[in-house]
Amino acid sequence: MRIRNRRWSLARQLLLLQLAGIAALVAVGSGLAYLDAARATQDQARAKVTAVASTIADSPSLLTALGNPNPSSQLQPFAERVRADAGVDFITIMSPDGIRYTHPDPALIGQPFLGNTASARAGQVLIETYTGTLGPSMRAVVPVFNPAHQVVALVAVGITVAAISAELAERLAPLFAVATAVLAVGGVGSFLISGRLRRHTRGLASDELSRVFAFYEATLHAVREGLVLVGPDARVVLCNDGARDLLGLTGDPVGTYATELGLPAALAQALRDPAPRRDEIHLTDSRVLVLNSAPVRSDQGDRANVVTLRDHTELQELTGELNTSRGLAESLRSQAHEAANRLHTVVSLVEMGRPTEAIEFATAELDIAQRLTDRIVGAVSEPVLAALLLGKAAEANERGVELVITEDSAIGDLDTSVIEPRALVTIVGNLVDNAIDAAIDGAGKHNGRPRVVVAVKLDGGDLLLRVADTGPGVTDAARSEVFQRGWSTKGRDGPVGRGLGLALVGQAVRRFDGRIELVNEGGAVFTVRLPLRREVSG
Repeated sequence: MRIRNRRWSLARQLLLLQLAGIAALVAVGSGLAYLDAARATQDQARAKVTAVASTIADSPSLLTALGNPNPSSQLQPFAERVRADAGVDFITIMSPDGIRYTHPDPALIGQPFLGNTASARAGQVLIETYTGTLGPSMRAVVPVFNPAHQVVALVAVGITVAAISAELAERLAPLFAVATAVLAVGGVGSFLISGRLRRHTRGLASDELSRVFAFYEATLHAVREGLVLVGPDARVVLCNDGARDLLGLTGDPVGTYATELGLPAALAQALRDPAPRRDEIHLTDSRVLVLNSAPVRSDQGDRANVVTLRDHTELQELTGELNTSRGLAESLRSQAHEAANRLHTVVSLVEMGRPTEAIEFATAELDIAQRLTDRIVGAVSEPVLAALLLGKAAEANERGVELVITEDSAIGDLDTSVIEPRALVTIVGNLVDNAIDAAIDGAGKHNGRPRVVVAVKLDGGDLLLRVADTGPGVTDAARSEVFQRGWSTKGRDGPVGRGLGLALVGQAVRRFDGRIELVNEGGAVFTVRLPLRREVSG
């Protein structure tokens, strides 16, 4: 069985690094504190022996005792009392030649002092560390002056190095206790932080995390579908290249509120809404998007909204063309059916011996159809638009609506690099469909046959498209919502619902820098102007 050789996780590496850093800091701090404590202890011992020696040397009783034949008899008890009270290890009073008058060990009285006395005999204070009869010690040797300022004796006061070390050890005990506590607290804190980091990184090593992040970045940039992650505060947490392209965003939107991206209000609301959404259609200025969203929650309890976007623009345009083709097919079918009925009528009239009536009936019907065809084809040279109008005319006639092309309608061949025929199908097809529905709805409110009037012509440097109907019109309150997705005078049906046609018209007009106007003149009148020359930014 193959065993995977896992490297240390990032959490473990950081734990060891933190422990090593804490240990190093504690060691350095303890060392500096030790040096400071040792220096302070040395300074304190030096000051103490100097002060005690100077005090004894200035004592008047000392000069009196030195004048006796046996100075030791008075000085030895005096020195021992002071030594006990001052907490020093020895007090030695001696002659200028170094012969001891006092000593903690009485057997050494009268013997020469072990140490340097030259500086003291010269009238100066000497401080040194020297190994004497009690071992290594820090001592101060101070001269004793008579009233004539002559050195008549020397006073040596000392503290053994062992005593100094014992005092230093007492100072170091709290220091080492604090250092141990700091090390323990730091270790526990590092362990807790490491555990949290291990949960967040799922126990991965640093190079593994780097690879995962690289794959994650590559995947986000590679997919064509848009992916947007919106936090609970409605700020964008993540947005891949596909989403920026689909939404028309130029900069990096991470950290920006969804409502500040310049998107339609419905789309911005969908981005931040935590409620799940499935296959919703949304329109921007240039695209038709299919949106899906779902709330997610991380292992740490953080909530976000994941939104996926798919481009539905081309499919929607192809659907419009397919609907147009179906309309044409239905028109041909209905015309074929109508032609068969007329042919039967003509045959029946001939069989009844009325050839004159048969010829008049046939030519009259042919004349009406031919005039409409000639009118459309003669006025509109663009084949796609002409075919669309022919189909809509047949569809309107079948539904009992009269579709009229105005006398001033006339356009030649259009530059397809400026205005795509597919856009004309979207604009004219949806406007005519809505006009036919509106004319039928208003049939009971107007005298005569429901009617739709279409004008297609060149006006200056613009292509003018006007569609009017005899329907009930559009209320003033609804005019601002007509070109928004979801607006309709009818209920919703199907997976997408109504209210998309006029929104697509508005989108197509904006895409070609055009304008659209809506007024009520008996019925609704939609006027679209599309510039035939596009400005090129240099």
